[in-house]
Amino acid sequence: MGAADQFVTIAAVLLGAMSTLLTNYAMDRQRKKHELVTRWDSKKLEAYEGYVDSVRTCIFLAVQLYEHKEAIRVSDLGEREMLAEMSEAGRLRGRAFERIMLLGGDDVVEAAHELNGAAARVDWQANGKIDGTLEDWRERNRAVFRAVNNFHESARVDLGVDGSVTGEKHPERGLLLPPPRQGGSGDTPA
Repeated sequence: MGAADQFVTIAAVLLGAMSTLLTNYAMDRQRKKHELVTRWDSKKLEAYEGYVDSVRTCIFLAVQLYEHKEAIRVSDLGEREMLAEMSEAGRLRGRAFERIMLLGGDDVVEAAHELNGAAARVDWQANGKIDGTLEDWRERNRAVFRAVNNFHESARVDLGVDGSVTGEKHPERGLLLPPPRQGGSGDTPA
């Protein structure tokens, strides 16, 4: 075997080693990038889930207070206790919103801002900061649940989830309300 043959063999071995090294580097980099994306997607999902849960908790506490104040359904808790629960739930909603601000995509953050506004209006009517009729109350509740659906839609897109929670296959639904009471005022709670 001559010097030229040995040079070609050494060059082939070096080329093979370099291509193996570059391939391994690229695959390791892609694997780490995928792990990072997966990790952040998991954190986003937890943040989105926690935020919606905290918003819904605030809504249900507001409904409890509103129905108690309007004598629609009396609660075992006093107004002071309900207001304290609402305050704590609002604090937790604020913390959950901050996680959205840190982790969410632009559309998710904007949807969260809209949802916060709609949820605040429900809180304000429940605790008497703004006035409104029962129909105003119902419309505020409809608006907040539309905002929840909009948030869900934005979060699904951000996470790369196929499908949609709105549109032709999922038309907007009204509030679930019981039928009017027999012999009552004819108005039902929201």
